Amino acid sequence: MPLALLALTIGAFGIGTTEFMIMGLLPGIAADYGVSIPTAGLLVTGYALGVVVGAPLLTVLGNKVSRKRMLMLLMGLFVVGNLLSALAPSFGVMLTGRVVASLAHGSFFGIGSVVAAGLVAPDKKAGAIATMFTGLTVANIVGVPLGTLIGQAIGWRTTFAIVAALGVVGLLGIARLVPAMPRPEGTRLRGELKAFRNPQVLLAMAMTVLGFGGVFAAITYIAPMMTEIAGYSEGAVTWLLVLFGTGMFLGNLLGGRFADRALMPLLYTTLGGLAVVLALFTVTAHDKVLAALSVLLVGALGFATVPPLQKRVLDQAHGAPTLASAVNIGAFNLGNALAAWLGGIVIAAGFGYTAPNWVGALLAAAALGLALWSAALERRAPAGKAEAVEAGARVPVHH
Repeated sequence: MPLALLALTIGAFGIGTTEFMIMGLLPGIAADYGVSIPTAGLLVTGYALGVVVGAPLLTVLGNKVSRKRMLMLLMGLFVVGNLLSALAPSFGVMLTGRVVASLAHGSFFGIGSVVAAGLVAPDKKAGAIATMFTGLTVANIVGVPLGTLIGQAIGWRTTFAIVAALGVVGLLGIARLVPAMPRPEGTRLRGELKAFRNPQVLLAMAMTVLGFGGVFAAITYIAPMMTEIAGYSEGAVTWLLVLFGTGMFLGNLLGGRFADRALMPLLYTTLGGLAVVLALFTVTAHDKVLAALSVLLVGALGFATVPPLQKRVLDQAHGAPTLASAVNIGAFNLGNALAAWLGGIVIAAGFGYTAPNWVGALLAAAALGLALWSAALERRAPAGKAEAVEAGARVPVHH
């Protein structure tokens, strides 16, 4: 493996850690700033909205400079945002730091995947891209639980400082190891936007928003749900996040394996299963064993939807894959923001910490409805209208 690829993987690990570790730290942050859990949930919403805005915007702007320099600028932005969060004297400043860090998220994965593919021989490009995204997956098994553990033992500010330091390592690695690459040719924005006139592109992105939003409705509030409802100790949240990360890894693996074989049937199965598990989670959250099993299944079913959803968008937006990929990263995070916000609303309304599970179930069910509608429209379309993507190609997973 080229050492330059290792630098990109470290960057992906840091970004994945900072995105998801906030769930386990919400109670401590809320207590320190004297805000409610639903208000603290805005740290999830704010990060997600930052990705929604930053992914397409910085991807387009990134065409003006070399890819290596753009990656360095993005990691610098990531470091600044996490340092701001670590030192934030008020909740407003903390939220600002989260948004600043989030701006780097989408573009890093979009540009980084292009760079990773350029580091190896043509027949190894998919493997190189997959290696970089391994950093994101491993972050949810190792980085997020470890960050939660450190935050609970020493303080959440220490966790953010460590993640910022990890970003510095990634930045220095990119600066030293990634070779200089020519500036990409300018993107014609008008041509890129034409793909979004296709209703199937919009339906695919709507499925992404609602489907992945179902996961975040529940997981955003996993710490108070598991401690207040299931009866786990605060320290147990760490291994519950490991369980969720394991589910993510397995679901991602299975989704990636079967997305090329039977994309729409896979979506029907995973979205339907996710809706059922989230609905049952309102009951199973009252039992420790069943609650833990539910966390694993939410991670597995939720992330099994990611490869087919990503592939569906790229299949339908074949005329503008770069911008569509960046916008779909934003779509995943728009779902995160929407779900975290709706989950906070039902908690604040007095429905309890299990109420976000109902929100997630409804979102997943709505995504399933859109998937069925999209397939029905496609069946009625003239044969051969849609262009096929390269056979056997694997679509890198990110969000």
